[in-house]
Amino acid sequence: MPRTWISEISGKVGEKVELFGWVAVRRDHGKIIFIDLRDRSGVAQVVFSPSTGADVYEKAKKLRCEWVVKIGGVVRERPEAMKNSAITTGSVEIGAVSLEILSEAKTPPFEIGTDGYEVGEDVRLSYRYLDLRRKRLAKNLVQRNRVIKFFRDFLEQEGFIEIETPILTKSTPEGARDYVVPSRLQAGSFFALPQSPQQYKQLLMVAGFERYFQIARCFRDEDTRGDRQPEFTQLDIEMSFVNENDVLDLVERLYCAMVRQLYPGKKLTLDANGKIPRMTYAQVMAQYKTDKPDLRRDKNDPNELAFLFVVDFPMFEWKEKERPASAKASAGRWDAVHHPFTAPKCADGSTDKEKILEMLHKDAGTLLAQQYDFVLNGYEIGGGSIRTHDAQVLKKVFETMGNEPEDVEKKFGHMFEAFSYGVPPHGGIAPGIDRLIMVLENEPNIREVIAFPKTGDGRDLMMHAPSGLDKEQLGELHIQVKDKK
Repeated sequence: MPRTWISEISGKVGEKVELFGWVAVRRDHGKIIFIDLRDRSGVAQVVFSPSTGADVYEKAKKLRCEWVVKIGGVVRERPEAMKNSAITTGSVEIGAVSLEILSEAKTPPFEIGTDGYEVGEDVRLSYRYLDLRRKRLAKNLVQRNRVIKFFRDFLEQEGFIEIETPILTKSTPEGARDYVVPSRLQAGSFFALPQSPQQYKQLLMVAGFERYFQIARCFRDEDTRGDRQPEFTQLDIEMSFVNENDVLDLVERLYCAMVRQLYPGKKLTLDANGKIPRMTYAQVMAQYKTDKPDLRRDKNDPNELAFLFVVDFPMFEWKEKERPASAKASAGRWDAVHHPFTAPKCADGSTDKEKILEMLHKDAGTLLAQQYDFVLNGYEIGGGSIRTHDAQVLKKVFETMGNEPEDVEKKFGHMFEAFSYGVPPHGGIAPGIDRLIMVLENEPNIREVIAFPKTGDGRDLMMHAPSGLDKEQLGELHIQVKDKK
């Protein structure tokens, strides 16, 4: 007999079925044994009685929570007084006729039938495979999958192609610290895990793909917090022959369509024209004192979604006494607000190359960036920009940030070489998946919407990582670990 999913049993009254799953609850009512059986699709009540048969009934007496079982039985209507409207299968039950215990289970370290907020996070993350059995967390991951599938389907219809980019790449100064990976075959050399696919997606534009996207894994060795993780996922998008409005219009259509289809109970807060509002950096800072304001009309309404695009950021910010060893300045240096590949523009909106080169030399602090942030309910959920596709301007940006020309060539020569073969104007955006799902599912932090997250200090308590390497492994990698002292 083929397996029946629990979600299917309501339409099979009078039929024999075969179910697989976990014992969620067991209740004894005199000689009658009830269990709630759980599979990925739902929960069903199963009834065992002495009339079931001595062998089956005796096995049922042994059942405990989280045991894995196979049950054969007949679907029947529950008595009217015993129907349970709280579950989708609450009008029926299974009269068991067979039982096979597939796997026994120890008593879990915490209750699985609750939402889990009352359990310490260290315990939950140590037993994440049990924590994920919760209805709430399972729903979060199901919805995450639905959102990602929607993105993929929408962008494919828009002519985009999904392309994977390397995880092992080159360490370059782009903001946060890199996670580095030693090379065994090239002793003393290291790969870096990508902070984002920034350079690769630009190189795909050079390659002529014009419309690229990827559900990209990204890695940043930075201090964690509730809406940040050492590794995270973003929707990476890049387009050729576009301007800022082209990118933002696409994102607006994508996200509004996603909300309306997958979260019809949510209310979109839009402007008078029914569009996502757009404000300059200067405007939001003057009005809200933050570049990621919460524009909900009712901050207590968890079903209100207020998206916002923030544009016209400063190109540079001054970093006091934070500079590479080769920097020319001694007191500090200019740093890119977004990243060095963002195209600058003059304060009057001019993108004239000669004017920009002059301002990079004379007064870099007045330059604006063709950068935009994507904000939702007070969270930055994405950022992007129109890119600099002129090698001369890009080199000058790096030099303005305090880098010596030879260092720039060493770290980014591959980009300049690629640009010398004909590069189209291009731009893109990279909205985060984790923060988006966190807000959509009304969760307090992104760990609740990631299958196997790290703790606040970047540890995996379930796998006991990071961990040390033995001397043989270190020797193969030509690495010596110094004492912390």
